Amino acid sequence: MNGRVSQQEGFAAMVLRLRGEGMANHDLLKAVEQTPRSHFAPPQYQAEAYSQRLIPLDCGSFMEGYDFAARLLHCLNIKPGQRILEVGTGSGFTAGVMGRIAERVLTIDRYQTLVSSAQKNLEKAGIRNVVVRQADGSAGVPGEGTFDRILITAAFNSLPRMFSDHLVSGGTLLVPIMMSETLCRIVRVNRTGSRFDREDLFDAPYLPIVPQLASFL
Repeated sequence: MNGRVSQQEGFAAMVLRLRGEGMANHDLLKAVEQTPRSHFAPPQYQAEAYSQRLIPLDCGSFMEGYDFAARLLHCLNIKPGQRILEVGTGSGFTAGVMGRIAERVLTIDRYQTLVSSAQKNLEKAGIRNVVVRQADGSAGVPGEGTFDRILITAAFNSLPRMFSDHLVSGGTLLVPIMMSETLCRIVRVNRTGSRFDREDLFDAPYLPIVPQLASFL
């Protein structure tokens, strides 16, 4: 089976599974289809790129399963023209998909190794409106203003107020929250004026956020 056939079959299988869950966001599915996972998965895991398993990356990070990544982005409900912040770059895949829809994406990671590889992956995929930066994800993004959507892929013990303050009115934040030592759940926060509405969504595989920049990686 060549790479192109694998990509088409992997995407089609994922679409069928998500439609079975009632997800049929045309713009999102088009963006996912246009962003080949094979450009982002490490060479030794190419055969797993379209699977539902976690794919290991450098620095102890990982790519979410294909379905899980699409489900996250479905819950974020990204629209054209929006400004997006992602905390936890990983391979750059989710930032790349968001970049196909939004006007601009800023994605940050504490590991320079991941920042560098994600930049290369995004260039390979031909995505130009994603800015990848090394930064401490536990501290917010001072000086960057506000965002329409924020996606965080490292868990906090409670809702991080600094990121809520980065949301515009009408904006949405997705953040993993540690419910216990072993249970992590995705929480969605919608802002309307000064009001924040919280909705607990589904369990997630994320680990607690680590503060400060990595010294060596």
